[in-house]
Amino acid sequence: MARIVFMGTPQFAVESLRKIIEAGHEISAVVTVPDKPAGRGLKMLSSAVCLYSKDNNIPLLQPVKLNDTEFVEKIQSLNPDIIVVVAFRKLPKSVWSIPKHGTFNVHASLLPQYRGAAPMNHAIINGETKTGITTFLLDDNIDTGSIIMQKEVEILHTDTLEDLHDKMMVVGADLAVETIDRLTAGDFTAINQETIIGSDTELQPAPKISKEFCEIDWNNNTVDIYNKIRGLSPVPAAFTNIKTANGNVLSIKIFKTSYEIAKEANGSHGEILSDNKKYMGITTKDGVIYIEELQQSGKKRMDIEAFLRGTKVV
Repeated sequence: MARIVFMGTPQFAVESLRKIIEAGHEISAVVTVPDKPAGRGLKMLSSAVCLYSKDNNIPLLQPVKLNDTEFVEKIQSLNPDIIVVVAFRKLPKSVWSIPKHGTFNVHASLLPQYRGAAPMNHAIINGETKTGITTFLLDDNIDTGSIIMQKEVEILHTDTLEDLHDKMMVVGADLAVETIDRLTAGDFTAINQETIIGSDTELQPAPKISKEFCEIDWNNNTVDIYNKIRGLSPVPAAFTNIKTANGNVLSIKIFKTSYEIAKEANGSHGEILSDNKKYMGITTKDGVIYIEELQQSGKKRMDIEAFLRGTKVV
């Protein structure tokens, strides 16, 4: 069995850590982000990986700086066979070069497509019907290292980010264990990403999602808006502003929708269509988006009928 240092932060990474432990590998230490104050009371908030590690009595490291001499020396002293990275920060070479079998990352896309911080979001937003998990050896750049293994995952037309996240989390965990086995046995041939990028290959990036990006532009095509809402649901969530019957302007986050393509182009975009009882739609460039689940600022998430019982929009 391999001696592992595991590095990760969110729930997505917890499943990989759990599966690696179940496979019988030794976790010498877990590295995650420092606890940080959050909320009005500034209560200290721990990452999902931190909480799991404490619950299972796994040695925990929470360095502020990854190139700190004391931290680097600590990793060296652990003498790991492999470092496994899942949804964590960019590592300096002084750290990723330590293990004898290398450091690999579990990335939520089929590299070289969707390099960056938000690959699952952007795959759905772009209307992809498949994505996958890639394990690759770290190098000096972000998501450019040589590929060890890949596995495809289907994206259904109704999948939200949450749906895809849950599928990818399980596949990623299984692939992490398989990759450890391959590395320790020397049973792999790493593939340089540059060799699979053709002259006509259009690489899709996956940059971090900004708040501005989440606002819906109703001048866009119906399917593009539908995909954007799916790709941002439930967090950070697509949002828009609507005017109520009494003249107030509400900011709402939208989580679930359906749509209808118009037979003829709409004359106006962003117009609300509602019976103020059971449905509310907003016109787009070529159809209507029907909102099924939403959240008003300061309120809980609810279905459209519950929303319309308390708010009249036309």
